[in-house]
This record gives sequence, C-alpha cells and structure tokens, in this order.
Amino acid sequence: MIKETPEGLILKIKIVPNSSKNDIILEQDFIKIKITAQPIENKANKMLIEFLSKTFKVPKTNIEIVKGETSKEKTLFFKINENEKRNDIISRLTK
Repeated sequence: MIKETPEGLILKIKIVPNSSKNDIILEQDFIKIKITAQPIENKANKMLIEFLSKTFKVPKTNIEIVKGETSKEKTLFFKINENEKRNDIISRLTK
C-alpha cells in the first residue's frame, strides 16, 4: 500500500472515476480514491493528481503516476524529502 524510499513515498491505489465526489477511502488491502472526473482523455488522472496535491499540500509536480496510467490500479510516487510531510501523509492514509 505505502512504501517509503529515500526520495519519497510510493502508493498503490485503486481509482474510482466518475464518482459523486472526490474522496479517499481506506480499505484493508488498498487505498481507494474516488474522483468525479470521467476516465476520458486523461481527465481522471489529472484530477487525481490535483486532488492529492490539495489534500496533502504537495505540489502537483511532485506527484507522478509511475504505473497504471490507463488502469484503475495505479502506483503513485510522491517526491517528498521532508520527514514531517511524509509522516503526515502516512498517518492520514493508515488511520
């Protein structure tokens, strides 16, 4: 689900496009992220990065989809060097 690296965090998520609202749902085995955008012309991916950027106060340029660009299951990389910010994200995603 969440893996720490020296450069940042790697998150494995499942995206649910075309939802009624943007939301993060913590399941036992994975993180589910609901996005209101449709999975057309990369709109859901763009909104996913924008939503996570606002939620965790991380610049959009520091969030990258490294695997699953066209899949509902994605691997994201958060480039974060600050331990405090990393710990904040980890604690919010493992409640």
